[in-house]
Amino acid sequence: MASAPTATELLERCERLFADTALDAVRAWKAAHPGRLAIGHLPVYAPRELIHAAGALPVALQGGGDQVDIVKGDACFQSYICHLPRSTVELGLTGDLDVLDGFVFPSTCDVIRNLSGIWKLLFPQKYARFLDLPQAFDASTGGRFYRHDLEELGRELHGLGGLPPDDGRLRASIALYDDNRRAIEKLYALRRETPWLCSSDEAFLLVKAGGVLDVQEHTALLRAFIDAAGSRPRKREDRIRLLLIGAFCEQPPLGVLRTLEKSGAYVVDDDLNLGARWLEGDVGPSQRPLEALVRAYLEQSTWASTRFEHDEPRGAQLVKRVRRAGADGVVFAAPSFCDPALLDQPPLQKALTEAGVPFFSFKYAENTGQFQGIREQAGTFSDSLKLWGAA
Repeated sequence: MASAPTATELLERCERLFADTALDAVRAWKAAHPGRLAIGHLPVYAPRELIHAAGALPVALQGGGDQVDIVKGDACFQSYICHLPRSTVELGLTGDLDVLDGFVFPSTCDVIRNLSGIWKLLFPQKYARFLDLPQAFDASTGGRFYRHDLEELGRELHGLGGLPPDDGRLRASIALYDDNRRAIEKLYALRRETPWLCSSDEAFLLVKAGGVLDVQEHTALLRAFIDAAGSRPRKREDRIRLLLIGAFCEQPPLGVLRTLEKSGAYVVDDDLNLGARWLEGDVGPSQRPLEALVRAYLEQSTWASTRFEHDEPRGAQLVKRVRRAGADGVVFAAPSFCDPALLDQPPLQKALTEAGVPFFSFKYAENTGQFQGIREQAGTFSDSLKLWGAA
């Protein structure tokens, strides 16, 4: 009988998947499932349950990180926007994304909307859909609108060659993703309670692996790591506890996350890979699963700069999140030119100041190569909290 994989072995696999910009893992899945579709989706949220119910593999695209040299992608966009669309186009033009049968572009911001249009111009032979998400959060308007949007997406996926996402298939897919969300939440609970057993870059890799794996395989991987983490030979260190906010779309390089932890901090919560954690709690079984999925978006969507502020000011929500994570402070880490994150910072910082929560901020790009300045800033912040607390 084969022994259970160690935490190190599982993380090594996740790092290989992270470096897999050519999506070889997706190619292997399609080879093992002839005739099935692979549908890419851009950050932040996408209805993965519906894509899965159509018999397709949802593939989370988050650009090329610091592994892709941008040549052709820069020709498609102005210089004063974030880096993510450039590397996404670069991967498309170099053929790395040819394995995908279509793309869903959720309405995150104007940049993603523009990327959707440019994608259709560059790849007219590929299915592409811009998915408008509701900004009204009552069932009679936003719910009705979103249900129609999802019904149309389901019909289009079926027409593309997918299975009809009927109630039975959708109900089964929702159950699988509920299980996956529970495993991710257990991983984050491990970080909050024993952050020395799972660093922020490790949690990032573990969750990001779900972007290219079948949902059941990803859930099994997460649970195997959680089981193995307790035997890691790591000791608790005297570090501050940080909440990282602003990295919900374009993801920072691994070096940024490792730099923060080397500066004397445990990053105990974040908004990395936010699409995988978008719905808080289970969608649950329902005789009308599409309605349940719509209701979950309206009532269980997480706090995010890309979501309309309808129920409670974002500043108050952030303070609650700080308290829930037991964080000593907040680090605002936003991609350069990210309007949703950067426009939110002033009111969020005001709310933290009024609540007595210290913070600092920096900007990054997915291909950032210099981390020394970030390390010095984070280290100074860490030392000041250890010496003088919130003062």
